[in-house]
Amino acid sequence: MFQLGERCTPLRTGGDDAVTTFQGEPDSTDEIYDVLGIGFGPSNLALAIALHEHNATAHEGQALRAAFLEKQPRFGWHRGMLVDDATMQVSFLKDLVTMRDPTSDFSFLCYLQERGRLVDFLNQKTLFPLRIEFHDYFEWAAARVDHLVEYSAEVVSVRPVTEDGEIPFYDLTSRDPGTGRTTVRRTRSICVATGLEPHLPPDASLSERVWHNSELLPRVDELVRSGRTVRRAIVLGAGQSAAEAVDYLHRSLPGAEVCSVFAKYGYTPADDSPFANKIFDPEAVDLYYGAPAEVKQSLFEYHRSTNYSVVDMELIESLSRTMYQEKVQGQERLRMMNVSRIREVEAGADEVRVTVEFLPTGEREVLASDLLVYATGYQPRGIGDNLGEVGKLCLRDEEDALRVGRDHRVETAPNVTADIYLQGGTEHTHGLTSTLLSTVAVRAGEIRATLLARRSANSLQAASARG
Repeated sequence: MFQLGERCTPLRTGGDDAVTTFQGEPDSTDEIYDVLGIGFGPSNLALAIALHEHNATAHEGQALRAAFLEKQPRFGWHRGMLVDDATMQVSFLKDLVTMRDPTSDFSFLCYLQERGRLVDFLNQKTLFPLRIEFHDYFEWAAARVDHLVEYSAEVVSVRPVTEDGEIPFYDLTSRDPGTGRTTVRRTRSICVATGLEPHLPPDASLSERVWHNSELLPRVDELVRSGRTVRRAIVLGAGQSAAEAVDYLHRSLPGAEVCSVFAKYGYTPADDSPFANKIFDPEAVDLYYGAPAEVKQSLFEYHRSTNYSVVDMELIESLSRTMYQEKVQGQERLRMMNVSRIREVEAGADEVRVTVEFLPTGEREVLASDLLVYATGYQPRGIGDNLGEVGKLCLRDEEDALRVGRDHRVETAPNVTADIYLQGGTEHTHGLTSTLLSTVAVRAGEIRATLLARRSANSLQAASARG
């Protein structure tokens, strides 16, 4: 039997445009994956660790065969926003494993011990590491389960496999963006964790002078290295990423005026109080899942301020101090254009002309700017973007939202016995934690438990059929 992460011998190979099929039509169940993960961010990384730990102690025949496909050439998580002094907004104890198994050696504390920084971190007296440090922790963990991951593997199709009127498997085709070579793998289930994609206002168009904040660091680095003069930069948005972009541009472009445009009167502080934070507890997911639709909507609206369009108070106060210091010195580079909206954007070869409306009076001002940064958030990718025709097998509710079980398994047509798990994109069923790090460890354990239970049930059914 193939062990977890071991790859089959390809049936045929060729040049750059050749198709390499990994047992596309296997002769035995040993050549079929129990689960293939699409995407390899923190959520599927946590699942990979959970499966790796299970297989390390599993009895013969009880290991789950898994692999994860990631289109990036290496692990990366919001690299464009790894600002040097930005901290996490979630406790380090909500890492990839601790909430599931505090004894796991994949914890953030074990990472610190291996890096020789455990005592130094404890002396900081904080629960919130630097974001760049937590990213390094993710990379450290990903390297330890590297045998489960195929990088530079973009999933281009997921096709149902029909046998005797049922769909027990899916065939996933992935493509190496560099060589064009494709690979087909067959699996009993898939776990979709493709994360979020940048959200832009309607009709917004990106260019060399117009960015989404997800590109902030590499774009600014390129500007600084080129020596290009920036006189003014405009940032649209009122959330944490917007405030961080404003602060970073102000520090990185010392000669530029930085304008922050948002519709609120001021940045809204994030509510990270103890009782509000209980909305991210694992038990809260159970309550949210079982609640009536109107209660779910109320809970979502009540607690938006824990995550959406809010900013850490420390950053708010820092920006306010900067503005006051500049006013005292008579050199005001940081400008807050509150209660305002961008009405028009005209991108030219040498500048971007941005029309900003002050909402209380309707007065409009046209700003000639060198840069426009949309810090307008992210949105889940549609399941059709990831699954194609398989998406048509998924059941939907009255609001046309996917029906998802408490075990994160999408409900499908009766003849479909192959499973689809979602990590993310389930706020309507599982609450605010769906796209956050707070419960990735617990969710990975839940999905692993379901995979094992389904595998056991299938084995019993097969044995009964043979008997």
